[in-house]
Amino acid sequence: MYPEFFVAPMRDELTRLGVVEWRSAEDVDKGLNESSGTVMVVVNSVCGCAAGRARPGVALALQHGVKPDVVATVFAGADIEATERARGYFTGYPPSSPSVAILRNGQLLYMMERHQIENQEADGIARQLTAAFDAHCAKAVAG
Repeated sequence: MYPEFFVAPMRDELTRLGVVEWRSAEDVDKGLNESSGTVMVVVNSVCGCAAGRARPGVALALQHGVKPDVVATVFAGADIEATERARGYFTGYPPSSPSVAILRNGQLLYMMERHQIENQEADGIARQLTAAFDAHCAKAVAG
């Protein structure tokens, strides 16, 4: 497990954007099961692709007009229990950090794994995430 002083600046990169931290399994269950809309879960990590690609990509994507109703994060290697529980909801995907998932009612709608993050820049990640936001998070407009 990484010491808190080591991961705190990496946590701050997301929390200063309004991303909610889930630090326990209970936080994850409550957040995913009590939300009536879409939830994006960012599995944060200490690796270079999280620092140079994932976190900046998430920051860019969150500037988009359409966003998930809740954006939360768990930290691999620090919030062990929370990360394990979140990954339990990512049905059909092996553990991957960093990664980004979009869920509704605890059901996985979209998954971006590490191999999709480490080979592109932040703006490419943001484009993929905003396309996922448009597909899964847009509110239907009554006509």
